[in-house]
Amino acid sequence: MPATSRTTLLRLLGGTLLAGSILSSPALAQTTNNAPKAASAPTEGPQQRPWMNTALDAAARTELLLKEMTLDEKLQLTFGYFSTKAEWQRSPIKNWQMPKDGLPDSAGIVPGIPRLGIPNQWQTDAGVGVASQRTQTPRLRTSLPSGIATAATWNPELAQAGGAMIGNEAFLSGFNVQLAGGMNLMREPRNGRNFEYGGEDPLLAGIITGHEIKGIQSQNVVSTMKHFAFNGQETNRFNIDHRIGEQAARQSDLLAFEFALEVGDPGSVMCAYNRVNGFYACENDWLLNKTLKQDWGYKGFVMSDWGATHSTTQAANAGLDQQSGWAFDRSPYFADALREAVNNGYVPEARATDMARRILWAMFDNGLFDKPVAGDRATTIDYAAHAAVTRADAEEGIVLLKNTPGLLPLSRTAKSILVIGAHADVGVLSGGGSSQVYPYGGPVNGLAVADEFPSGFPGPKLYHPSSPVKALQARTRATVTYLDGKDVRAAAAAARKADVVIVFGEQWTGESIDAPNLNLPDNQDALIDAVARANKRTVVVLETGGPVLMPWLPKVGSVLEAWYSGTSGGEAIARVLTGEVNPSGHLPATFPASLAQLPRPVIEGDPKLDRDSHPMGNYDIEGAAVGYKWFDKTGARPLFPFGYGLSYTNFTLGKLTATPQGKSVSASFTITNSGKVRGKGLAQLYVAGNGWEAPKRLGGFTKVDLAPGESRSVTLTVDPRLLATFDSKTRGWNIAGGDYQLLLAHSATDIAERATVRLAPATLDNRGR
Repeated sequence: MPATSRTTLLRLLGGTLLAGSILSSPALAQTTNNAPKAASAPTEGPQQRPWMNTALDAAARTELLLKEMTLDEKLQLTFGYFSTKAEWQRSPIKNWQMPKDGLPDSAGIVPGIPRLGIPNQWQTDAGVGVASQRTQTPRLRTSLPSGIATAATWNPELAQAGGAMIGNEAFLSGFNVQLAGGMNLMREPRNGRNFEYGGEDPLLAGIITGHEIKGIQSQNVVSTMKHFAFNGQETNRFNIDHRIGEQAARQSDLLAFEFALEVGDPGSVMCAYNRVNGFYACENDWLLNKTLKQDWGYKGFVMSDWGATHSTTQAANAGLDQQSGWAFDRSPYFADALREAVNNGYVPEARATDMARRILWAMFDNGLFDKPVAGDRATTIDYAAHAAVTRADAEEGIVLLKNTPGLLPLSRTAKSILVIGAHADVGVLSGGGSSQVYPYGGPVNGLAVADEFPSGFPGPKLYHPSSPVKALQARTRATVTYLDGKDVRAAAAAARKADVVIVFGEQWTGESIDAPNLNLPDNQDALIDAVARANKRTVVVLETGGPVLMPWLPKVGSVLEAWYSGTSGGEAIARVLTGEVNPSGHLPATFPASLAQLPRPVIEGDPKLDRDSHPMGNYDIEGAAVGYKWFDKTGARPLFPFGYGLSYTNFTLGKLTATPQGKSVSASFTITNSGKVRGKGLAQLYVAGNGWEAPKRLGGFTKVDLAPGESRSVTLTVDPRLLATFDSKTRGWNIAGGDYQLLLAHSATDIAERATVRLAPATLDNRGR
């Protein structure tokens, strides 16, 4: 990483980017037709506000403020409004008007209470940056690579720096709530939102996403961990009922959320659209009350996804604290109806107070009172520094999947390089839906084929203006030319004349739709096959939202998985191709060899079903054996295993020792750069026990930067929950006594060394202690 990138990372991780004046937020007066009115603020002069004493902790300040609030004021905090007026946006209210003081083209706003100094909650869609709803004049901001690309870095420091960067841009854009922190486990490789998430393993996804949340909240912005829970596909996402046993749930998706909560301490959790075991996620007592708030002791608030609220009394009593994005729902359940339910005793007043308490605690805990946003100050954003952050993330997330010796990095002797496909002459692809960031500098528009821009959500299909071709031209003496690849014969003919061919393959995915299969669309597999037959020195660069099949793999010389690489993606890809950067990414998800290897070869549900249907989803098929665990359990051989990734150098792992440490295990080993090029090596530590969902689990990982010949000694401690099974009766964890194996590995299938350790039986409480 260059010095400028390191400096930027340190600045972001230190939370020193906030600047500018501190001004009071304006009050919000709701103007939506037929919508409930915000609680009126009594007219009175300034009063002493003891809750503004920053020497007190968030809990104490919250209690002081609650004592001064009326019931109407408490309930006002539980109801949020969508903040975009757009003809294409569905709404059950005719003549929808954007609420006063709502920021244009944003996710929403929750009215504050001026008389008490409670600021508005201005909410932005996020995921990889400050996202705009689709309008004619979206705000232009920096986009990180996709979440799965950040997970592929296996680098918590980069995840936290990226979170701090997008949190800073949110703050300077006038937002204090960022709907970021997506981490649903990849149970379905065709899921259209996999690109937003952290892969298939609970430890990796939880650690990476938790650090992103931590980074966002370092900028006085509430982060939202989502989508809670089991939102594993987009097909029938509003109504599918995913069935899963509690033990399997706690050892898989819920464990990922638990790790992220412990690392990032998010102010908010967003409940999902789908049902879980018969109940909607946003009115699911087992998820929201028993697991999140009681077992894990969560202090923040639960907000609904936009359109995920279905009731008043049931949702409030089951743990939902805030209805978000009205009018996406069928009714304003948490407005007048909630007030009536509290007045009639169907929702206890103590519960209404608890809802407000959780929201206020998150606001105090993340500085929304003490460092309020001061409107849109985007002119003060350091876009150059932020470009370095996103480029570092993209570079470290690129995974080298195959490399014929002498092909990559690109040789300086190559006189001609032909680049084909995916509009690599002008930019890099991004994922679609609510996380879409319109990039600083403006998106690439007006591409050749009109159907590349869907007329409705989750479009438009958008390219960030970071051209891999231009970045290559700046880094090589070779002549670099481009073909769009639409004429396969012409592409193959041109390939025969080039020293090296680089084919960019793309798979556009987005919110609300799942991929029909795992093949590259639009005849791209045939294109790559024909080009590789014409020239063996063919490199394939994949821009995808997740795993894809590669029927042409034996024919090509090298393959890079670049994911959706963000607003500096073209430069990042070129730097890896030319060797300026040594690739160090590793897969955060298994790439299957065929759909037949999956727990569900056909996606459950039917996209033709209406929103009132009740399709079933059976997650008990694999239970907690998600991803590589399913492949271990079934003996299937994947195309590329979880944790896989090559480098331009070589790393050796050895000297593994393991010893019991209380209720856990401590493992020590060395990692050595045994090659000739500096690089970052990844060591993965798996644990194997008996009676688990699968033969082994990821127990730890570390990534180290090593010069040629350099060695580093590392010690990792395995979280006790990764050695245990969850007991639904005691709501705790049990570690069985006996022998456990520690596996030091380069990937889930490439084990370097093994060690055995004997553990005594032990029990853990419901928080894994």
